[in-house]
Amino acid sequence: MAIRYKIDLLSALRDAGYTSYKLRHEKILGESTMTKIRAGKMPSWHELDIICELLQMQPGEILEFVHEDGKKV
Repeated sequence: MAIRYKIDLLSALRDAGYTSYKLRHEKILGESTMTKIRAGKMPSWHELDIICELLQMQPGEILEFVHEDGKKV
């Protein structure tokens, strides 16, 4: 995968006060999104928009591009 998380996203959300229970219970993010994040897969653009809003971060602070050989750009 060429794009990966720069931060532990679930940990950052938890630190911001958003537990996985709260995210699901308040219908902020669904279980399928949480599963994608745990697996290191990318959420949809809409879900990324929500995550950026919750964390008050830019996408570049959350994601990074890495060449297939593992070298950062």
